Amino acid sequence: MNLSQLEKQLDITFNDQRLLKQAFTHSSYVNERREEDFSDNERLEFLGDAVLELGVSQYLYKQKDRLAEGDLTKLRASIVCEPSLVEFSRDLKFGDYLLLGKGEEQSGGRERSAILADVFEAFLGALYLDQGYDVVIQFLRQYVYPKITTGAFSHAMDYKSNLQEKVQQNRHHSIEYVIAEEKGPSHDKEFIAHVMINGHISGEGTGHTKKEAEQRAAKHALDTYET
Repeated sequence: MNLSQLEKQLDITFNDQRLLKQAFTHSSYVNERREEDFSDNERLEFLGDAVLELGVSQYLYKQKDRLAEGDLTKLRASIVCEPSLVEFSRDLKFGDYLLLGKGEEQSGGRERSAILADVFEAFLGALYLDQGYDVVIQFLRQYVYPKITTGAFSHAMDYKSNLQEKVQQNRHHSIEYVIAEEKGPSHDKEFIAHVMINGHISGEGTGHTKKEAEQRAAKHALDTYET
């Protein structure tokens, strides 16, 4: 495990290297080395979970000023849930740096979703302790916030219902969704959807399912819609 390589990749240098190592130390590794002075990452994970939730909440509050509290809660939940944390971890190749016990290693622990999600939170906890909240925000700004901006979590929001409510304020307006294009192999399809308001294209969205593409098209339309 060459954590200096990870630091170089992230352009972050830890003051306390023990914290960084602890963030990537799974309990199975510690259990096999009880005579040595190792700590697993579970306590850091607990802290990182809270830091991440605050960082995401702060971003959504500032950037999504049109969303009601319930919608903000749904969107935040989709960002801090296990599948999303796994994706963040994989993007950063955190699995390559894990310290695992032999049994966990042999059973594919480096790809186990729960472990990958935990190590992402543990890293945030370690970064917070080592360098403070502002540096955590810089990290989130680089690796998490852009995914929110590009609509990676649009599936969590019911933009279609919100758009329907707006359109129905004018009884003479009609709304329709059209799948304009399908591309890619059957196992990795990409759909392009148009939302039509009164026969005119008002939004476009892409996704790996028709529903996802339609939600993103509705979001696009909401961002520009005028009653």
